[in-house]
Amino acid sequence: MKYEFWFVVGSQFLYGPEVLETVERRAREMAAKLTKVLPYPLVYKVTAKTNKEIADVVKEANYDDNCAGIVAWCHTFSPSKMWINGLAALQKPYCHLATQYNVEIPNEEIDMDFMNLNQAAHGDREHGFIAARLRIPRKVIAGHWTDKTVQKRLGDWMKAAIGVAVSKGMKVMRFGDNMREVAVTEGDKVEVQTKLGWQVNTWAVGDLVKEMNAVTEAEIDELVKIYEAAYDVATGDTAAIRYQAREEIAIKKMMDAEGCKAFSNTFQDLYGMEQLPGLASQHLMAQGYGYGGEGDWKVSAMTAILKAMGENGNGSSAFMEDYTYNLVPGAEYSLGAHMLEVCPSVAADRPRIETHHLGIGMNEKDPARLVFEGKKGDAIVVSLIDMGGRLRLICQDIHCVKPILPMPNLPVARVMWQAEPSLTTGVECWITAGGAHHTVLSYDVSAEQMKDWANMMGIEFVHIGKDTTVEGLEKELFYNDIAWKLKTL
Repeated sequence: MKYEFWFVVGSQFLYGPEVLETVERRAREMAAKLTKVLPYPLVYKVTAKTNKEIADVVKEANYDDNCAGIVAWCHTFSPSKMWINGLAALQKPYCHLATQYNVEIPNEEIDMDFMNLNQAAHGDREHGFIAARLRIPRKVIAGHWTDKTVQKRLGDWMKAAIGVAVSKGMKVMRFGDNMREVAVTEGDKVEVQTKLGWQVNTWAVGDLVKEMNAVTEAEIDELVKIYEAAYDVATGDTAAIRYQAREEIAIKKMMDAEGCKAFSNTFQDLYGMEQLPGLASQHLMAQGYGYGGEGDWKVSAMTAILKAMGENGNGSSAFMEDYTYNLVPGAEYSLGAHMLEVCPSVAADRPRIETHHLGIGMNEKDPARLVFEGKKGDAIVVSLIDMGGRLRLICQDIHCVKPILPMPNLPVARVMWQAEPSLTTGVECWITAGGAHHTVLSYDVSAEQMKDWANMMGIEFVHIGKDTTVEGLEKELFYNDIAWKLKTL
């Protein structure tokens, strides 16, 4: 999909044709220059002067799959009643860019003609009122359109809006059910499809085995060459690597045939399979597919969404699980990993293909997997949970570090981090909010972008950052409960 965003500029006929021609010329110039620095094209669509023009462009945007959102700006004064029908019908993400064409007030040039043409301070307030009155989700970004901070914020919002577009078309393929007796990986699939657009359905593991049996040796040879080019082979068990390639090819064929961008499986249901997909799942994630272990379809879809929001549409985001802590005073860290499946997009160095025994599940043979350390840098971990009647998105700021221990006998990919506001307070806040043990870890996506995404999707957002306290979070969750219950009345 070639996503783009539409630039809709507000005005009215009162100013005459000469002013309107100038408004359109400037709007086209701004869209063209911004397109050069933004992650997605900003396409000028119309200088809207009537209710019908606004309603028509919104209808067009709603049904254009390439349009990922609308950026609105009022160069001159645009009476907001003419925006009601269009904004009430809008189904795409909406950003109000509160800017003006000029950087400064021109001391010698300013006269009433200049004032009539440059009324953004006037027009944007009128435009902002109607969005507030209609209570529609929106992002307001104020500042000059050439300012790098404004451009960065607009670009970040665009990426969040891409997450919405991907979410609305998300299909998740489940192989088997979730891990037995686990609560947090459960969820209301009807509610999720209603709110987020996800289609979550199950395919039999036997169907996957049938597809695996149809994979040819030539197909496996080709994929193994790709493995060898991307990773260091640190095992002599080539049969295990080839088996993972067979699994990957079969899973990808099934997902692509159904239009799925994410999948989940469980080590408790490997009917007819020799190994749990490890390397196979990791390499699929490296290509932008989402994955969730133990049948966790929510984290699977969220992995695909955050990847799509990342750099170049497939950023450094990975399925993750909190495993254990280092609680030494002054050296408090979380160790994140999983049995086999962490995306190599978060690796600090070139990953190694290794084969080791997996002492859990129904594996007949030792699975091959990628082993590596995660890279240093600021990141977030994200968890989507079902609160019964509503969805809650929890996001925590973290700082990833080079693991403080080599852990030579831990044969999995691992990431180590310091959590905000501290390890213990962060854990208390995470547990208080109901966060899952499975998360998506991302170096590319920010907490503000996840807040924007949650706002666009109409779900609750909880942020755990440097200023969060347990007491403050408890109050926030209490008020959120009241607010969201009132919304359902």
